Amino acid sequence: MKKQLRAPLILASASPRRKTLLEQAGYKFDVITPNLDEEAHLSDSITPQEYTKLLAREKALAAARLRPDAIVIGSDTIVYAQGQIIGKAVDHAHAREIIELLFSKPHDVITGLAVIKMDESIEIIESATTKVYPRIMSHEQIEQHIRSGNWEGKAGAYGIQETGDEFVERIEGSYTNVMGFPMELVEQLLEKFSINE
Repeated sequence: MKKQLRAPLILASASPRRKTLLEQAGYKFDVITPNLDEEAHLSDSITPQEYTKLLAREKALAAARLRPDAIVIGSDTIVYAQGQIIGKAVDHAHAREIIELLFSKPHDVITGLAVIKMDESIEIIESATTKVYPRIMSHEQIEQHIRSGNWEGKAGAYGIQETGDEFVERIEGSYTNVMGFPMELVEQLLEKFSINE
């Protein structure tokens, strides 16, 4: 069943996983892909939650400037492990380094969400955190994952929807957050714009 919102919905993200999750939840929307230098916002003084919320807001704002009449949702996901903010791997060697770090101890997956409706001066910014308890991976499993290319374009260099039980023992929090879009929080935020409220 399609969800009815009181204005057009825009997803400010190029992520195919976010697009799929939003479609599966019954939303009709368009996509605007913001061009943003994510590294430019990193600093030692910013918390992981603040960082994801800042980037989610920047992405949503970029799209909202083009469509001030629309409800725009921006999102950014990082992995936080052993005091480090980890985004997407840039190459095979970087992916291997990230996987070896993440699959030795529990880590947090943090997603910032920003919903903006510019013509009404509405701006809602939240974040969700899921703790992931990994399985210890063998050297061969890590190498097989690197060869598969499944790490490309994913925060933390893995996708729980593809590797699932092989990589993860258990999680505490939202499963879809580990995919990059905490749908429980997304639906809660979009509910404020429902024509059924």
